[in-house]
Amino acid sequence: MLQVLRYTSENVFVPLTVGGGIRDFTDANGRHYTSLEVASEYFRSGADKISIGSDAVYAAEEYLRTGVKTGKSSLEQISRVYGNQAVVVSIDPRRVYLKNPDDVEFKAVRLTNPGPNGEEYAWYQCTVNGGREGRPIGAYELAKAVEELGAGEILLNCIDCDGQGKGFDIDLIKLISDAVSIPVIASSGAGGVEHFSEVFAKTNASAALAAGIFHRKEVPVQSVKEHLSKEGIEVRI
Repeated sequence: MLQVLRYTSENVFVPLTVGGGIRDFTDANGRHYTSLEVASEYFRSGADKISIGSDAVYAAEEYLRTGVKTGKSSLEQISRVYGNQAVVVSIDPRRVYLKNPDDVEFKAVRLTNPGPNGEEYAWYQCTVNGGREGRPIGAYELAKAVEELGAGEILLNCIDCDGQGKGFDIDLIKLISDAVSIPVIASSGAGGVEHFSEVFAKTNASAALAAGIFHRKEVPVQSVKEHLSKEGIEVRI
């Protein structure tokens, strides 16, 4: 991974954010590495920012349970040494439909489009391990907690919308971008240029991300920029 990062940083001249494996671990020889040491290797190899996922969820759960900032989580350690701007937290929530918002202890929203059984509300359950395991914490609660713990940016995915090409989850993105003061990057669901202008018009997202439509060359990056510029949205052409 470090070799790939070094090669990339030598040939790509845009800010690089790297995620994956940023946690405490012990190697096959019994040598223990802290998450801060792992992140330091990434930064020395050319990363501008690092992204934390599951580990940030566990840290937020503990913080909300105890109300204590221990300073021991990877999020706290790395942001303390390298600054909040160097730490991105990636949130992977999934929609849980509700008939009544008071049915759960987490922040729920009224949906723009009702659920499959006519549900008017939903809360967004955070997941870990690539979306395979749901956790007892909502995206709203997680976003607020990680900001307090030192995150400088949030990458907001949506499992329900990922790969669908039907647009971003506006309800989710508005909920989170209104709740925090740090930048929120909207992700998951973009299928056309109009989806980018929509997310900026209807939410406080600072940026919008897409992958598949660019990789498959279905939508050129330049066409997105030109569309945003035409819609009066500030973008670097």
